[in-house]
Amino acid sequence: MFSHKSKISWLTLAIAAFTVIAGMPGGVIHAQDSLRIATYNASLYGKAAGEIRERLSDGRDTHAEKVAAIIQTIRPDILLINEIDYDAGGETAKLLSEKFFAVAQGNRQPIEYPYVFAASSNTGVASELDLNNNDRAGEPNDCWGFGVYPGQYSMAVYSRFPIDQKNIRTFQRFLRKDLPGALRPVDPKARQPYYNDETWHALRLSSKNHIDIPVSMRDSRLHVLASHPTPPVFDGDEDRNGCRNHDEIRFWVDYLAGPSSTHLVDDEGNKGGIDQQEAVVVMGDLNADPADGDGRQDAIRSLLGHPRLQDPMP
Repeated sequence: MFSHKSKISWLTLAIAAFTVIAGMPGGVIHAQDSLRIATYNASLYGKAAGEIRERLSDGRDTHAEKVAAIIQTIRPDILLINEIDYDAGGETAKLLSEKFFAVAQGNRQPIEYPYVFAASSNTGVASELDLNNNDRAGEPNDCWGFGVYPGQYSMAVYSRFPIDQKNIRTFQRFLRKDLPGALRPVDPKARQPYYNDETWHALRLSSKNHIDIPVSMRDSRLHVLASHPTPPVFDGDEDRNGCRNHDEIRFWVDYLAGPSSTHLVDDEGNKGGIDQQEAVVVMGDLNADPADGDGRQDAIRSLLGHPRLQDPMP
């Protein structure tokens, strides 16, 4: 049985955990093994690059202490933190683990994560294009993913089990036009595409990143498939963010289809989705709900109903 977790709540500081009890041949997770997996939107971002790293450096940040207290209570084996700054050395992510998770908060027991992967992000990376059509470039809305500085709102995976670093796949630079059936926003007043051809052909799909992190557990392996799509709001009648949120979620439907999805090309040039025999868990703050909210519901419904996945019903 493949298991699935997608965060569909608008709460930015919510925690959810569940147990994966089985797998499939080739990626077996045995029924007798209990594995706790969680995702947490930690809101560890600042007003400038390096601010969060500086705040965490002495182990005394009040906000991070509260995050750590919850993690030490839930005690997940594999943890995805959303909205934590990325820096090239992954120092911010490591500081959270070493200075807070591994240090007792109140009367709680420390929890150590020997393996950490900090994901680079499109947030705050300049596109040099006018992506919100206000005749000005260089603003946060004009980055490949909304952000005031590079690495803002990124994510990191923490694990008690070894991360297979050599086989990590990222799709930060994957182009939206290369996703079959991608929703190209239309200006309803002008009755023409919101993005001109030059812009549309340059747009990156992921507002942060789409990552596949293999985690090794004894004779088993689990692929953590994580992303943090843009909220389907903060736009106009063209619904550009709603369209992008839909496409970012739809990416995983194609990825789960397997190696035949050769249109999916990772940042190293490797094509195709994940093998059908691998055990997977889909995680993240997907900013979508199959019944409520402002998002387009087709993609999240397709993902939640995918035959390879089981929705734990948060």
